[in-house]
Amino acid sequence: MRKHSSPRPTAIAAAAMLLTALPALAQEAQKKTETLEAVVVTGIRASMEKSLQTKRNADAIVDVITAEDVGKLPATNVAEALTTIPGVTIDKAFGQGEKVSILGTDPALNRTLINGQTIASADWFIADQPGRTFNYSLLAPQLINKVEVYKSPEAWIDEGSIGGTVNITTRKPLEQKALTLAASVGYLYNDRIGKGKPTVAGLVGWRNDAKNFGVIFSAQRSEEGIRRDGIESYGTVKGSDYINGTGGGGSINNLPTDWSVPPNPDGSQPKKPASCVGSCATTLLANPNAVGPNSVSAHYFEQTRKRDTLSLSLQARASDKLDFEFNALDVKAGYDNRSHSMFAFQGNAYNGLMKMTDLTVDGGVITKGTFKNALMVYDLIDRKATVDTQSYDLKGNYKDDRWFASFHAGSSKATGGTKLQVYGEFLNWSDYSYDISSGTPRLNITGVNPLKDPSAFQIDGGWGSDPSKKETWNTGWGGNIVFKPTVDKEMFLQVDGGLKFDGPIYQVRFGAKHREHNTTQTMGGVSLASVTGYGDARASAFSPKQLPGNYLSGFGNVGDLSNRYTIDGEALAGYITSGKWLAPWQTMPQPATFNDPSFVANTWSVKEVVDAAYVQADYAVDALRGNFGVRVVDTTSSSGGWACSVSTGQACPADKYVATTVHKSYKNILPNLNVVYELNDKLVLRASAAKVMSRPNYGDMSSYLWIGDQTKTGGGGNPDLKPYKSTNLDFSAEWYFAKNAILAGTIFNKKVTDYVLVTTKPEVHYNQFERQNTTYAVSRPNNAGSATIKGASLAFQANIGWGFGALTNYTFSDATTSQAGSHLPFNSKHQYSVSPFYESDRFSARVTYTYRSKYYTQADRGNFLVTDGSKDLAASANVKLTDRLSLGFDAMNLLDSEYRNYADVAGIANTELLTRGIYRTGKRYQAVLRYNY
Repeated sequence: MRKHSSPRPTAIAAAAMLLTALPALAQEAQKKTETLEAVVVTGIRASMEKSLQTKRNADAIVDVITAEDVGKLPATNVAEALTTIPGVTIDKAFGQGEKVSILGTDPALNRTLINGQTIASADWFIADQPGRTFNYSLLAPQLINKVEVYKSPEAWIDEGSIGGTVNITTRKPLEQKALTLAASVGYLYNDRIGKGKPTVAGLVGWRNDAKNFGVIFSAQRSEEGIRRDGIESYGTVKGSDYINGTGGGGSINNLPTDWSVPPNPDGSQPKKPASCVGSCATTLLANPNAVGPNSVSAHYFEQTRKRDTLSLSLQARASDKLDFEFNALDVKAGYDNRSHSMFAFQGNAYNGLMKMTDLTVDGGVITKGTFKNALMVYDLIDRKATVDTQSYDLKGNYKDDRWFASFHAGSSKATGGTKLQVYGEFLNWSDYSYDISSGTPRLNITGVNPLKDPSAFQIDGGWGSDPSKKETWNTGWGGNIVFKPTVDKEMFLQVDGGLKFDGPIYQVRFGAKHREHNTTQTMGGVSLASVTGYGDARASAFSPKQLPGNYLSGFGNVGDLSNRYTIDGEALAGYITSGKWLAPWQTMPQPATFNDPSFVANTWSVKEVVDAAYVQADYAVDALRGNFGVRVVDTTSSSGGWACSVSTGQACPADKYVATTVHKSYKNILPNLNVVYELNDKLVLRASAAKVMSRPNYGDMSSYLWIGDQTKTGGGGNPDLKPYKSTNLDFSAEWYFAKNAILAGTIFNKKVTDYVLVTTKPEVHYNQFERQNTTYAVSRPNNAGSATIKGASLAFQANIGWGFGALTNYTFSDATTSQAGSHLPFNSKHQYSVSPFYESDRFSARVTYTYRSKYYTQADRGNFLVTDGSKDLAASANVKLTDRLSLGFDAMNLLDSEYRNYADVAGIANTELLTRGIYRTGKRYQAVLRYNY
């Protein structure tokens, strides 16, 4: 059960009482004030009109979607609705849009603001490091009034974006009707799972007749099942690894020791015979640099996502010049998940590399491999994960005929991550072969198939002379218990003002802002030291069952991978956490940070203090308008972590770790210019030039480190990183050739310096498995030089006639770096979307097709990862049953699109065959009944 601290409701209640009192103080003054009613959007065409009006009147290059867009697009979160905007792409690693890229840039190089301010955000997946991306899966669409995507900056907007800034504005009480009621109930079904979950939402808005006080309260509960079927490989190995081995022996040289026979006369132990002989040896020795997968895994991921959202907005107008706003947002989300991976581990240093008997090499890739009595593994990982976000802000506005001023203060906090991970591992040895020549890995098992036999997989119980005696037994590795929570906090204080003039420069704005941001990650745990006869349980002890019949449907011929069992994750977790696996002399280990160097290396904090000031002039001369300004930013950061104070060539004792801190301070002067020229009443030309900056991800700035003792690879942070800096040039032309219609083209060029790229270099760390210092290939971010992102986009939107219309766009983005062999993450060279629609008085329907070409994501295990091009088709329909009641149907991921990534290995012709992961998450269907008053 979650416990809630008392300050949360107290803060909302206190602000409510404060603002409730304001109208009574100024009731008489407000009686003479006239307030225009808000524009009420009632359909797709009306929404298009409102969006285009906002875009045309903007002094920067801006694209807009409204609340109606979000409601009428086939989407369950705002990120998915943004794909109709040119230059905006989303990443769907788990089947839903969670990370947004703008104009070919990394999601971390874009800002997402709510009502102009940062909302703390946290990630749920244990492999993610805290960054600056916003988790869009947290945001309920019902909160949205409109979403503006600024592709060119203005001085008053917070710095930190190179690609663009997404500003989400929520509903304002005084812009609503005297009484607003909205409710919806829905059901979301996933065809791969074969069942669905309900959603419910409600909103109440009220303002008084004097139009000087209003309130909006909303609540939403959603639940969704996620199932991700997949085939994975956890890295690559070379031909030379099979030839010579990397620890336990090779298939030709450095043969493993044969402990099953008596010693030689000289006391040495005999070696096992080479497994790769004849044509196998000839091929392998001729291709030492050929690369193949180190494993082939049948992946099964299941998750239940729960989200409870509460929001409160209060607005009071004390006089015709002074008003106040208070906003509170509380999101509690559960992301408990379970990952089942059953894989052939032919690249294992001690049970795989010395077992090869045959292979095929094509284009530098080991496309086929055959192994005798090689390792197979079944990993089950049960995780409890949450993301809870709270945000509060208070704003006061004063405006007169000649000047205006405002203050804005608030705080936001997000806690998330994995509260508890229970990891169990079972081992088996089998004869098998793999084939990746078709692009989809296939595994064929000779003889009895252990993938269908739960009793064939067993936890490693170790080795020695007598398992009943502690002093003669070497324990095995049965898994681990891990926690890895994160906390993300920000508070801000902002003051703004401005003066109005009669002249070409009609307004000057200025302001200052102070922000303090803290991000921390704490990792701890314990490995399970299992003993034969006590902790070496078989998988059959945990309620095994076959996976559903549609497992891996749509993947093609995958051999024996599609026919496998799974076990009860809760049962395994209970077994491990209860200590039933312990030998008599063992005591239940307590998870802690200093139990393992890898836990210490993933425990860190980053504090960032930012002071900014700006001045901006808005001008208009006949058909020419725009703004120019400068933002000056001072940033101080402190990256804290832990380091071992001694060098012993072994695991660092817990009492020898000392806290370390790296301080950095830098200033940025960021000028910008926006020019808009209305050539006539239909054609608008725009240009923008700006200096911008973006800070590195918090995880990248940290001292974190992870290493794989058997793969001898790893990754980590770099506290010495400098911020990205860029000179952005943008030009656009907009032709408003008819009502609610536009043909627009944009070209952009971003010259980035101090670009952060991940590079892989050798580092020496203590290897827990080998119990000695070992060289690892560790990937870390570095300021690798300059990069250029340039391209163009084209967008068309129009009502065609007879109720039909269409929105479509295309973006080309070309990214290059000054460092050979490096790549800019998340840059797709091509992307487009097509969204035709039909709308009548009672019925509307819309289809949206999107495509993005391949893009790099990150460096992992010594290789760059590439996510292949993806296609997505979605549709929605809405029927107006009465003036207030409507029924909507959404169909998402109708192509059951494949999400695929692979390792990009330099010098390999067929590198796209080196699959890291292929996933499908199923088609999703949603029915929603909506009531609006």
